[in-house]
Amino acid sequence: MKNLFQAARVLLLDLASTLLFLAVYVATDDLLLAVALGMVLGVVQIGGELLRRKPVAALQWVSVIAVLSSGAATFLTRDPVFVMLKPSVIYSMVGLVMLKRGWMNRYLPPRAMPVIDVATAFGFVWAGLMFASALLNVALALSLDARSWAAAMSAWGIASKLGLFLIQYATMTTIGRRRAAAAGAIPAASSS
Repeated sequence: MKNLFQAARVLLLDLASTLLFLAVYVATDDLLLAVALGMVLGVVQIGGELLRRKPVAALQWVSVIAVLSSGAATFLTRDPVFVMLKPSVIYSMVGLVMLKRGWMNRYLPPRAMPVIDVATAFGFVWAGLMFASALLNVALALSLDARSWAAAMSAWGIASKLGLFLIQYATMTTIGRRRAAAAGAIPAASSS
């Protein structure tokens, strides 16, 4: 269970600025405040990593660049449709980054190395989820008002990512245990 929480913590940190933006926007209906807070959090996270001299993963860079560029465009245009379509651009960019083989390795605890092939496959499943989310967002942004869109995409974003995360964790744990049992169990040759 400790490994589940460790992986969830890293994932939540990568999504923190987006989650903060959505939470503030839904709670306050103040677009500019939500954008500003999301931008600040993204910069603080990257700055903290750089100050600690830790490497910043490609997904983290994509996230902060998307938050900053879309945030700046939102301040300039103040157009709610642009804001509503912005997640599709972010989902697509993240999906493209997730197409890189092995991107998920940084999220894995050392004991998951025997199932790294399974994690690689799930990396592509995550990319598919990002592209599907981008398409869903376009459909909802063009058919719902801003408040309904924000509620629907918040619910989808959290539920789909949490659901896939739990499926992946259960699958990798099950396969890992089976492989460990198979490696430890040497079948006895039967002569009868």
